[in-house]
Amino acid sequence: MFVHHVFFWLREGLESSDVQKFEDTVKTLPGISHVKLGDVGKPANTDRPVIDTTYSYSLLLAFENESKHDDYQVDPVHLKFVETCSSLWTKVLIYDSQTV
Repeated sequence: MFVHHVFFWLREGLESSDVQKFEDTVKTLPGISHVKLGDVGKPANTDRPVIDTTYSYSLLLAFENESKHDDYQVDPVHLKFVETCSSLWTKVLIYDSQTV
């Protein structure tokens, strides 16, 4: 399995319509055919020193293999998300991992 976990920090002071546009558009990504499992979330209400809750949204996607992940990267739905929403965030961190 190949896991792709993306953390987004949205721009300060966005209009609520822009935040809604981000939410609506990011929620299209788990439905892409190459994705085995997907979830969109916000920081949980947990409070431990090792937890980073500074991000705005997270996207967790699991794929059968790296090839499916690579196909996802060039999928028109993913490309449209980047085109539509990249101006709404100031920072993105991505963590990819593979089953050992």
